[in-house]
Amino acid sequence: MGSNNYYIVSAIVNDQQRKKALFFIILLGIVSLLSDITYEGARSITGQYLAVLGASGTAVGTIAGLGEFIGYSFRLLSGYLSDRTGKYWMMILGGYAMNLLAVPLLAFTTTWQMAALLIILERLGKGIRTPSRDALLSYAVQHTGRGWGFGLHQAMDQTGAVIGPLLVTFLLYFQIGYRTSFAVLAIPAVFTLCVLIISKMLFPTPQDLEFKLPPLILENAAKKYWVYLLAISFVALGYVDFALIAYHFEKVGKIPVAWIPILYAIAMAADGAAGLIFGKFYDQKGIIVLIILTALTAFFVILVFFDGFYAAFFGILLWGIGMGAHDSIMKAVVAGLVPIEKRGTAYGMFNMWFGTAWFLGSAFMGYLYDISLIGLVIFSLAAQLMAVPLLFYFKSIK
Repeated sequence: MGSNNYYIVSAIVNDQQRKKALFFIILLGIVSLLSDITYEGARSITGQYLAVLGASGTAVGTIAGLGEFIGYSFRLLSGYLSDRTGKYWMMILGGYAMNLLAVPLLAFTTTWQMAALLIILERLGKGIRTPSRDALLSYAVQHTGRGWGFGLHQAMDQTGAVIGPLLVTFLLYFQIGYRTSFAVLAIPAVFTLCVLIISKMLFPTPQDLEFKLPPLILENAAKKYWVYLLAISFVALGYVDFALIAYHFEKVGKIPVAWIPILYAIAMAADGAAGLIFGKFYDQKGIIVLIILTALTAFFVILVFFDGFYAAFFGILLWGIGMGAHDSIMKAVVAGLVPIEKRGTAYGMFNMWFGTAWFLGSAFMGYLYDISLIGLVIFSLAAQLMAVPLLFYFKSIK
């Protein structure tokens, strides 16, 4: 009887912990939902806005890539500092403030150089807060399944990424204009910071959510980690930033201007659904899910650059599915490779490699766009497909 009582109490405690963990994931999901309304709404029109201000294709590709590079590179330092100091919430609050407040300031820009600076600052803010946020999420997703937990957060995140571009589309439809659209996006930014403060008050130490396991022992953990980083870097190297895709749509005129943010919203919806669905599949089937998706979604680049409206629509859909799978599964893999006390640093390193490759690829593809569209497509496709054999090698390491 005593033994039975022990198991009953343990089950109750575990259920309560799971509910707390799920509530924490949802809270951070709301934060991401609101923040994505702000900055994804802005990102759906920054490519066109830069074009209107007189930027070239090379400039747009470089700005998009440089912003990602700076943001991702800073994640190594911010992740390391969060692990060393334990100030995860401080990093998150400061990063979100910079990330979000840069957007409404775009309303006051008059040159593409000024806009570029704010676009880069927005990415820097995201770089400061992301490793700490992912580390805190990793403590909670153990109770829900790592793939599904990160996928749930991704789905909520992308709900905001759908609403933001649709809101901007609504504003543009009524000829509100780019600058006023950026100003309106200050409203969800303020709500984001309010929910974030409430989350910190309710969960001051989210590390307590993760139940303690024996120390992580994996014979070839370091080797697996570095092979994995190399594989995802090839994905980032070849993944075309939406700013360059939007620039292409604006330049060739095959997509009505008002439809560009709608297509971005559709991509974000596909992103969120893919993160939730394929995150669950990852919990059940493992890394093979990421391998298959990487191979299939790489072909989006042919559709978005080489045909008419319907091909572009399906290409953007495929682009969004790839983004969702990468965002959820890639983070889940890291959580399974690294012990709890090194998560911030591990996510920082992961993001630095990813961002460096994204910058180099974006800048080079922006250059290729100006001289050879066929060359851009070949480079993008080849770089992404290079990740597939590396991921198979990762899978084979015991």
